[in-house]
Amino acid sequence: MPEATFYAKATRGASRLVGHWLLIGAASPDRLAMILADTARLAKLGEPEDTPDGATLNAWSGDAQPPLWAARTALFLLVQMPARPLPRDELEACAWAYCWLRNRDFESLPDALAALPGHLHEPLREPLEQAFVDQNSRRLI
Repeated sequence: MPEATFYAKATRGASRLVGHWLLIGAASPDRLAMILADTARLAKLGEPEDTPDGATLNAWSGDAQPPLWAARTALFLLVQMPARPLPRDELEACAWAYCWLRNRDFESLPDALAALPGHLHEPLREPLEQAFVDQNSRRLI
């Protein structure tokens, strides 16, 4: 079942997405963790109970599964960076697509693709198509 495969990839890619924020964020891990939590609250991408520390952020970018708010917020911040980062592999691209659909409401796949920053159209086209199918089969609820 392709949806199950996509969801598994997106889930595994979430730590890579958070790790990308940790890698290119211009601050200490403690500061990046605080920015992530504060942005999640302000942008209404989640309500972290506590503000994580740098060690937690490092764990989330490794073997520990990050909470959904952290992955959604990492994507929110990455797509706004002037450096125009791109997903580094297939798993991370799936997480980017999954979070893109979770962060905003789209009527259609063309709407979701059109809303992407230009540099992400090609790298996220296929993962976003898979995410949209997954969402429509109600896995992304």
